[in-house]
Amino acid sequence: MTIAPRPHTKTVPHHGVGTRVRRLRWTAFALVSVSYMLAFFHRVAPAAIASDLQQAFSASAAALGGLAATYFYVYTVMQIPTGILVDTIGPRRIVTLGGIVAGAGSLMFAYAATLTEASIGRLLIGLGVSVTFIALLKLNAAWFHDRHFGTAVGLTLLLGNVGSVLAAAPLAWVLQFTSWRTVFVVLGGVSFATAALTWLFVRDHPGEAGLPSLRELDGEAAHPRHEGHWFEGLMTVLRNRLTWPNFWMNLGVGGSFLAFAGLWAVPYLQGVYGMDRAAATLHTSLMLAGFAIGAISVGTLSDRVGRRKPVLIATAFVHLLCWLPLVFSLPMPRLASYLLFLLMGLSAASFTLSWACVKEVNPHALSGIATSVANTGVFLGTGILQPLVGWTIDRAGITTGAAAQYHAGMLIFFACVVFGFAGSLRVRETYCRYLHR
Repeated sequence: MTIAPRPHTKTVPHHGVGTRVRRLRWTAFALVSVSYMLAFFHRVAPAAIASDLQQAFSASAAALGGLAATYFYVYTVMQIPTGILVDTIGPRRIVTLGGIVAGAGSLMFAYAATLTEASIGRLLIGLGVSVTFIALLKLNAAWFHDRHFGTAVGLTLLLGNVGSVLAAAPLAWVLQFTSWRTVFVVLGGVSFATAALTWLFVRDHPGEAGLPSLRELDGEAAHPRHEGHWFEGLMTVLRNRLTWPNFWMNLGVGGSFLAFAGLWAVPYLQGVYGMDRAAATLHTSLMLAGFAIGAISVGTLSDRVGRRKPVLIATAFVHLLCWLPLVFSLPMPRLASYLLFLLMGLSAASFTLSWACVKEVNPHALSGIATSVANTGVFLGTGILQPLVGWTIDRAGITTGAAAQYHAGMLIFFACVVFGFAGSLRVRETYCRYLHR
């Protein structure tokens, strides 16, 4: 179906109202973005401290994969409940509670004496930070214009990926001076502080502060509310066949990228290419930095051209090609490997457009549920792939050589990326506006 461009009937708001909207918008965005940065840090940190964790808990590769994936298991389970909660009781309450839980989990992980205790701490961390992204998307939908949503999501991911970058080479540098346990004690304190500030200063939407909605400031009617039960809203999203291509793309492309960057990239580079930890983590830092830049680039480009699907498919295909040198363990000069990992990150940002797409093919009032369903795919894929790849490494055995050990794991990653790319071909073009008016 071809959708005609929306006419711009913009009115200029009263100066005082506009100033308050901007102040509250950026206050909410900044505070919840800090929590989101913590979520990304926790997501990727096991890659940099993998050897420390194996030594501390005498863990096999499969056990280490299971420990890292504990975060993703609870994160996956919590996505749809989070979408329901932010659509019903609001993101402010959810982010505050999540910060408290994540802080407690960080402290438990830091002081863990056994692998079981560390896994419980990691589970609590995952539970606490699992609410942050969907809550931030809900805030973005409330505080930013519809036509700027892709750019807002890109900026969100850019800031979130600062946490990923800090969890790679900078964390490896910090570990030269202190232990990983101290790092997680500090993270616990930061989580408690951001929870308190969120409760005090964040507002769920302009109406909560006595202000008109962004659409009303543009001279348009506000989006209609969902009047039914939350379960009816969930069923509306799940029954919508346009929701599912976004889920499958996230599972294949997003799940593979996070499983590799968050755990297996560093061991792979050390084992197959003989890199030390500093060089290997620099590769993941470049990949994650590329992802951050790519996220805001594809979101902004999509908003400017008024299209989602061409940008999504083109970048997803480039990402698929980037896996081929790793699947075949091709020899690469150091500069070439740096450029490859940077391009992998830039092109992996293709799946970030799925949140705009899935939001726009469902009613605005159900944006939290819609984005949470799509986002579940990312963490379901990661939670499956991290231990599965670890199991294939253990099964291959050390006598086969590092390249042979990792070959099956790289094939698994590549197959999932191909699956995700196939999902991207089925995504509905929305022309950067809601199909449901």
